[in-house]
Amino acid sequence: MIDPILIFIALALTLAGFVKGALGLGLPTISVGLLAVAMPPGRALAIVIVPAAITNIWQTFAGPYLRDIARRLWPLMLGTAIGICLNAGALSHASTRWGNVALGVLLMLYALLGLTKFAFKVAPPHEKWVGGIVGLVTGLISAATGVQVVPSVPYMQAIGLEKDELVQALGVFFTVATVTLAFNLTSSGLLSTATALPGAVAMACAFVGMFAGQAARSRLPAEAFRRVFLIAMILLGLYLAGTAVVELLW
Repeated sequence: MIDPILIFIALALTLAGFVKGALGLGLPTISVGLLAVAMPPGRALAIVIVPAAITNIWQTFAGPYLRDIARRLWPLMLGTAIGICLNAGALSHASTRWGNVALGVLLMLYALLGLTKFAFKVAPPHEKWVGGIVGLVTGLISAATGVQVVPSVPYMQAIGLEKDELVQALGVFFTVATVTLAFNLTSSGLLSTATALPGAVAMACAFVGMFAGQAARSRLPAEAFRRVFLIAMILLGLYLAGTAVVELLW
């Protein structure tokens, strides 16, 4: 008999892969958010981390901007790696309920920023030091929740990366973050042979979803799809944070 959890993992990663294929980001954010409904965030991230790293590595080399990206974003990536290491063990030692509250709030913040199209600009002379601070904050948040998009993605938009360069930059940044997280999860005992089968299912379904998302990218109204996706993230964040708060109060 097929484990219902494996079916849930397959569906969650197919959806997350589809969004990544269509938009260039969102696989760990969506998949960890969905899986956290049925398991602790630490276990969810341990299942998702390998598919996320491999799809990000593929995205890293799918473009000609790697050298320029490394030159501009190294403080962001270094700060993120340091933040993840400083907060190592947060997923394994923090309360699951508080972790779900934090994850839900971050999902809602990410979606609300996208819906309002809030944007700020960072002047070239300030890119390095601002990027280092943004990276450190992102790393601390990522180590505790698995979410890497806040505030890193708004920062990458703020320095004026163009569309194709931004997609490749997201791949480079998420590769660094997920590989660092993988070491963090391994050292804290969350990434082990127990996650091998769920991880294999997750990887296969993530690639299926990603290729479907890439195929659909040119056919779907991009703005409408983006809005539906962001509204769904708000609802998911409300559910995760709301149910965790109710459990804490009771």
